[in-house]
Amino acid sequence: MSTNTYTMTSWDEHVVAGDETGPRYAHAHATFTYQGVITGSATVDYLLYYDEPTGHGEQRAPGYSRIEGSVAGRSGSFVVRHDVAYSDDGISDRFTVVPGSATGELTGLTGSGTAASASQTVPYTFDYRFA
Repeated sequence: MSTNTYTMTSWDEHVVAGDETGPRYAHAHATFTYQGVITGSATVDYLLYYDEPTGHGEQRAPGYSRIEGSVAGRSGSFVVRHDVAYSDDGISDRFTVVPGSATGELTGLTGSGTAASASQTVPYTFDYRFA
């Protein structure tokens, strides 16, 4: 059985509206490195909402990432749509491949997965197929 993980390699977050003492939303730009069935690197953007001065309120964040690398040995790139829940206990992500976004040997890729962790290295699942 293979081990699938991604590791956050950078995180840059900026408040877009609101302030640190009240409801606000922020944009986060991050990079991840994938290992396992997906191998490669990703550029990720999230829109985060904070409804408490010191916490996350267990909100869900939309996001997109572009992954460049390979899936099961086939190389190319593809875009993933994220739906991430985040709290002081960590993250829980449901993601799907954006239809038609795959390039190269990954053309026709479809799939979805999950991820959850409270650390920078996150185990993930990925169910996929090629058209």
